[in-house]
Amino acid sequence: MKLTKKNLALAVGSTLLAMSVFVSGCGNSADKNANAIRIGVVAEMTGNNASYGTSITNGMKLAVQQINDKGGVLGKKIELVIADSKSEPAEAANAMSKLVNQDKTPAVMGIFTSSGAIAAANVSESAKVPFLAVGATNPKVTLDDKTGNVKPNTFRVCFIDPFQGTVGANFILNELKLKKAAVYIDNSSDYAKGLAEFFKKAYTENGGSIVLEESYLQKDSDFKAVLTKMAAAKPEVIYVPGYYEEVGKICKQARELGINVPIVGGDGWDSPKLVEIAGTAALNNTYFTNHYSPDSTSEASKNFVESYEKTYKQKPDAPAVLGYDGAILMVDSIKRAGVYEPAKVSAALAATKDFEAVTGKTSLNATHDAVKSAVIVGFEDGKQVYRATVNP
Repeated sequence: MKLTKKNLALAVGSTLLAMSVFVSGCGNSADKNANAIRIGVVAEMTGNNASYGTSITNGMKLAVQQINDKGGVLGKKIELVIADSKSEPAEAANAMSKLVNQDKTPAVMGIFTSSGAIAAANVSESAKVPFLAVGATNPKVTLDDKTGNVKPNTFRVCFIDPFQGTVGANFILNELKLKKAAVYIDNSSDYAKGLAEFFKKAYTENGGSIVLEESYLQKDSDFKAVLTKMAAAKPEVIYVPGYYEEVGKICKQARELGINVPIVGGDGWDSPKLVEIAGTAALNNTYFTNHYSPDSTSEASKNFVESYEKTYKQKPDAPAVLGYDGAILMVDSIKRAGVYEPAKVSAALAATKDFEAVTGKTSLNATHDAVKSAVIVGFEDGKQVYRATVNP
C-alpha cells in the first residue's frame, strides 16, 4: 500500500485539480463564520488502484449525507473537498499539498495504498494538519522511517501489517495446515514488501518454510515464466500480498498453468475488479485477510450494507466501509474537539477509544494505529465467503 526521493522531488511545486463534493453549504471551515465544515479527501480516483478511490469516496459521501441529514457537526454541514492521487505517491503528495495549502482544509482523510499515504503524510505533517488514513496498513504511515518516532498528526482507522501478516500465516498453518509456501511480492509497493516480511516472519517462526520467493512490479501483465518456476518448487500454497490488478492476473495465469494450490493474500485484494480480471473459476481456493466482511451480522454492519446497497446498487467492499468509518471517526473527533482547528482535532483523534465503527469497536494506540479485528475471506464461484474473525 512506492515512495522514492525522486517522486517526492516531483511533488514539490506540482499542482492537482481537486473535485469538490458539495454535500451541503459552502465556504471555508477555517473561517468560524463559514456555513460549512470542509474536510479534505485524498483518494485514488484514477490510475491502477482507482477502484479503491471510488469505494472510499462512496463510503465517505454516504457517511456525510447521513450526518448532514441529522444537522451536521458544531452547528454546520460538512463539505468534502476531494483530490485525486492518481494512484501514484508523488501525486498523493501533490493532492495533499493542494488541500492543505490552497484549499486550506484543516483536516484530511483518505488513501488506501501505503506508499501514497506515506507521501501524503510527509506533506500534512509539515503543515501540521491532521491526516486520517483509511486503508494504508504499512507501519511507516504513522511512524517516521528515519527516527522511529510517531508522526504527531497522522492516524489511521485500519489495522496494520504486522497483525495482518501474522493472521495470514496462522490461517495457512492452522486452518489450511500447509507448511511449504512460495511468496510472490510486488517489489514496487511498500505495502506488499512490508506485508510479505511480516508474513514470512510469523510463518517460519511457527513451523512453515519458504521454498521460493519471487517479485514483480506494478503494471506487469505476464507472470507465467515466474509461475512456472514456482510450480517447479512445489509449494503447498502461494502467498501474494499485492493489489487487485496484478493479483487477478496472477491467479488467472496460475490456474491456466495448472497450478491449483491455494493462493492467499491481504486486504489489497478487495475490489470488485478482482473477479472481473481473474474470472470466477481462478479464484476458487483463494483467501485473503481483510478489514471487514459484508456478511457480518452486527447491527451497524447490516445498517451500513443496506444503506450502501440502496445508494450505490452494489455490495460495499472494505475500502468503502473504511471510507465510511474514517468519515464518521473524523466527524466524531471534530465534535469532541469542540472547534474545527488542526491541533485540537489531532488531539481528539489521538484520544479515540472504543469508537463504535462499522468494522468494529476501534481504539487508537500510542502509535496512532487502530486496534481492531481482522477477518478471513475466501471465494466460491466468484463470491466472497466469510471464514473467520481474528481478534488482536
